[in-house]
Amino acid sequence: MTLQDQLCAWETLRLAYDKAARGKRGRGATAAFEFDLADQLLALEGELREQTWQPGAYHSFYIHEPKRRLISAAPFRDRVVHHALCLVTTPYFERLFIANSFANRVGKGTHRALDTCQGYARRFRYVLPCDVVQFFPSIDHAILVETLRKMLPDESVMWLIERILLSGRGVLAEEYDMVYFPGDDLFAINRPRGLPIGNLTSQWWANCYLNPFDHFVRRELGCKAYLRYVDDFLLFGNDKKQLMDWRDRILERLARLRLTLHCGAAHPRPVTQGIPFLGFIVFPTHRRLKARKGYAFRRKIWRLLREGVPLSCLRASLQGWLNHASHGNTFHLREKLLADTGLLYV
Repeated sequence: MTLQDQLCAWETLRLAYDKAARGKRGRGATAAFEFDLADQLLALEGELREQTWQPGAYHSFYIHEPKRRLISAAPFRDRVVHHALCLVTTPYFERLFIANSFANRVGKGTHRALDTCQGYARRFRYVLPCDVVQFFPSIDHAILVETLRKMLPDESVMWLIERILLSGRGVLAEEYDMVYFPGDDLFAINRPRGLPIGNLTSQWWANCYLNPFDHFVRRELGCKAYLRYVDDFLLFGNDKKQLMDWRDRILERLARLRLTLHCGAAHPRPVTQGIPFLGFIVFPTHRRLKARKGYAFRRKIWRLLREGVPLSCLRASLQGWLNHASHGNTFHLREKLLADTGLLYV
């Protein structure tokens, strides 16, 4: 059975709907879709089988935590298609990912990445912290399509992948500052690029885009202590010069993907100075929450209190943050936040 056959199967589309609707049932577009669910899924099945499905327009808005980002939300009907596509393709991606790629994967996530980071900090003297400049706006469509084609067992869903990619072309155009790479001509500025932040497909394809780079670091550089979360990655070692040599080779390899690093921060440093990673400062012996994370959540709680949100929503938001913050040495911070906001007994 081809990927296209699996994509169009009723079971796939029904499960895709369940995943897309999770936590959103009863809201606007989700409720409208659910009202005549069988007909909606049958219509999608026909469009996907005949390859006539066309994506709708994105709704875009900015968020400002942890930093300013443009989020582009696809219509609910399109999100069902995205989930269906991911259901049939991600098992093949997972087989090719390295163990220490932590973003958007079952059994991985932020806290596992922090644990791995701290484990390496206890074993090695130095760390090379790296992050990619304007990662999602920079992702080159031609390179991504070729990468995905190599990772999948057949090409039967490539038409859908390319159509979703085309729908997001230009969404992040204003977020991208043009970079010219060796061999480029003046027309390089017209290369299709960018993945809308907000699509489930974008999260998975971003991992796929850097998957060859992950294997380059592990196999060609021979770095055994490496981990990545989206576009933030760390290399550990005991030889500062070796880390600098690896940095130079990393810059060359990323250029093949039309990506650049924030070079100001990409320098080897002793792990005892603390490693800024995923909202925490990680030391070999402990972790601290970044100050701006605490301030940002405090502002959010006060805003929710002013808006008079239901107690259940406030409790869920509070509990989620407390659970996250508990992965650092933050007992007194959490206690003070609860006391200052009067939520100690919420």
